[in-house]
Amino acid sequence: MTTDNENPLHQDTTELGRLLLGMRAAYVRGENVMEYARKISNADGNSAIATLIAYDLQSGSYNQWWRANPDVHTRLFTQLAEILDPLLIGQNSLLEIGSGEATTLAGVLQNLSNKPSHILGLDISWSRCSEGIRWLAEKEAHAKLFVADLFNIPLEDNSIDVVYTSHSLEPNGGREVEAVRELMRIARSAVVLVEPVFELSSKSVQTRMLAHGYVRGLKKTAEDLGANVTDYRLLDYASNPLNQSGLIVIKKDIGRTVDEAPSWRCPLTHTPLKDLGDVYFAEQAGLAYPVIRGIPMLRSEHCIIASKIED
Repeated sequence: MTTDNENPLHQDTTELGRLLLGMRAAYVRGENVMEYARKISNADGNSAIATLIAYDLQSGSYNQWWRANPDVHTRLFTQLAEILDPLLIGQNSLLEIGSGEATTLAGVLQNLSNKPSHILGLDISWSRCSEGIRWLAEKEAHAKLFVADLFNIPLEDNSIDVVYTSHSLEPNGGREVEAVRELMRIARSAVVLVEPVFELSSKSVQTRMLAHGYVRGLKKTAEDLGANVTDYRLLDYASNPLNQSGLIVIKKDIGRTVDEAPSWRCPLTHTPLKDLGDVYFAEQAGLAYPVIRGIPMLRSEHCIIASKIED
């Protein structure tokens, strides 16, 4: 989840290596790796590279938890599917932002009545996408997972009917405008934010959100960006009472052709991007993005200058 100014490849390599090794050691010790990263970086918020390392380290743990708590996830997935179902009537594409190990995505798909033709999930971690592919297969669900930057999504404007999140904006306190603007850009019909809502939470939950650098003011942010917010409330059920889910629904009304597939764009040059199977190729820019074990790597720093790749 980086912008050009926060690209981890632009950081001092010694500092980056120290952060990587330190977070891995903290994880083995059983410590909170994000707290460790904030401490050694003397930062109030969560950096993009620290978030990426943490997600990679935690890969597999989410699905293990869901297996051990089947009743919890059934109620969560049913609740979210009931929100999405009416928004998907007559629509043909759905994208989950921060799909992680596809735990939520698979559960939602199992409970949807209106399943679109094109179902996608993006995450910043290849390891989490890899776990997600296995989880989807286990649940007999189907979706296209890819690695991308939440703040620079490799999709054209108005190219996905319904875009939703499930606590994936959560750690990005201070970047609310960037996040909501980007989701509104790619959505054609609706954006559904299932995130902690600071303004509707109790004092104890607000204190926790501040300590973890969570997002705030999402509804106001959306409205300031010109959004039509049609639903705003706390959800009835949450697996963690200290991290209760809120709901913000943004409606859009952009026309499309029947069964229009999502359109990809190069995250670096914003030129058209096409799927060649083993790579995604931006012909105008001569840039190729690799596909690793079936997972497209579509962050700007993943590009390779390879103008002759189609020859």
